[in-house]
Order: sequence, then C-alpha cells, then structure tokens
Amino acid sequence: MILLRFLLALLVLAPLPALADPTFPKLTGRVVDDAHLLSPEQVAQLTQLSQEVQQASSRQFYVVTIPDLQGYEIADYGYQLGRAWGAGQKGADNGIILLVAPNERRVTIQVGYGLEPVMTDALSSRIINGIILPRFKAGDMAGGIVAGAQAIGEQLKQPLEAAEQKAKEAQDAATKARSRHKQGGGLPIGLLFWFIILVVILVPMLARFGGRRRPGPWDGQAYRDRDHGSGMLPIVLWTIANEIGREAGRRNDGWGGGGGWGGGGDGGSWGGGGSDSGGDDFSGGGGSFGGGGASGSW
Repeated sequence: MILLRFLLALLVLAPLPALADPTFPKLTGRVVDDAHLLSPEQVAQLTQLSQEVQQASSRQFYVVTIPDLQGYEIADYGYQLGRAWGAGQKGADNGIILLVAPNERRVTIQVGYGLEPVMTDALSSRIINGIILPRFKAGDMAGGIVAGAQAIGEQLKQPLEAAEQKAKEAQDAATKARSRHKQGGGLPIGLLFWFIILVVILVPMLARFGGRRRPGPWDGQAYRDRDHGSGMLPIVLWTIANEIGREAGRRNDGWGGGGGWGGGGDGGSWGGGGSDSGGDDFSGGGGSFGGGGASGSW
C-alpha cells in the first residue's frame, strides 16, 4: 500500500535507536521452556514429538518459550536465535522453531530453507491463526503450544508428496483470501486512524517541539533540547508503521516471512539431560534459514 511504503521509506532515511545485541536461552533440549508455560508432562510429550520427527525425516524441530523479546520483533529474534544455535543440519537446512513470547503476546514459526516447500508461509500462518491463537486467546497457553507443535509435527512426518500437497492447498487458500481483500478495496479503518494521528497531530506537534530553542545557561543546551525533540520523530514513525504493518498483516491472514537465517553461530549442542529425556544426539548443526515462516499476536 502507498501509505505503508511511504512510512517505511521515511524509516529507512531516519536514524533509529539501535537495540543491544539480544541474549538467547541456552540450547538445553528439544524443548526450551524459559517462560515456564509447560508442565513436565507436556515437555516430555513435545520432546517425544521432536524425536519422532527427527527419526522419521531427520528434521530438527525446536519448541521454545522466552520471557522477554528484549525489544525485538519476534520474527527477528527467532532468526537470530536460530543463527546463534545453528538450528538444523548443515546442507539440509531442515530446522524449524516454534517460538512463543507470552509477555509480548507474540508467536512465530521460523522455517529453514530445506523445509520451505512443506512448511510454507501460508501453512505456518494457518497453524498459528487456526490452531495456536484461538487457544492462547482463551487463556490456554500450554494447550496452544502443544496443539500447534502437533500440527507442525504431523506435517513434517508426512511423505514429501503429501506434505507438499497440503502446503499447496494452504497457499491456494491464502491467495484466494488476499484476492477477496483486494476486491473489497478502500482504506482500512485502522490504517486511516494511524494516518490521521501521524499527519494531523504528531508531525506538527513534534515539529514545533523540535524547532523550539529553550533558554539555558549554555547555548549548547538549547541545541541539545531541540535535537532531543526532533529525535523522537523516527521512534514515533516506527511505532505507527509497525501498527500499520500489523493491520495489513491481519487483512492478509497474518502471514509473512521471518528474515534470513545463516547457520553457524555458536552451534550449541547437547546430548540427553535438560528438557530431553531420551539421551539422543540433537544439536544445532549449522542449518540455514531464510524468509520462511509466519508470526502472530493475540
């Protein structure tokens, strides 16, 4: 959309405050429940599911919950988490992560290059919006994680032809839904609201604040005050563009890519112990991720 592209262009040109490098949970098992959403029985259930996926297909499936995204969008955090862990097998690029951040009310599925034909953006979105989020909204966090993981696991364990067919059906349904949205036309109310806030209220207010010299004992202090005001504009633009993007995402069934994973990083590894009870060999093997997956919020 023209408005969204315009705002994103402004964001590219405007300086934004840099985020500190994120810290990541230690890769202690197939299930890393740092947000403490799962019971021991559920951790064991998901661990067994991940083992079954790997035994059937050699694919690596991680379930992760974290208490804090540290200011990052969940897709970006998930991309960097996979990079730090070296998720998936090198060359096969067959890692997949279901990541939940309950305090920010965000969830994402991040998919390795090698799994994109069977875990498309559309299918990932269908699992998030049709299976996980309804349970989250009802207050059943653990149930949403387990049900979503089971749907992912079932898809990963299917024969390639059947899995690709299911992914194609989800893609076709998403394409038809987007076509219906486009035929509806018009500017969504949510986008119109944020456009009014931006143009009518915030930009003039920040412009006046940014251009005002304040008296002080040193002339430099006045300029620092002015710079502080004008420096707020990129932050406000980022917030508004983010809300517009979320509104557009909801109109497009909420699905989109999640950045590009390049395997490697620390390549953490483990065998037995932690959340896993099987003592099997499961480690980040340098798999590569890029652009696949979907995210959602509730």
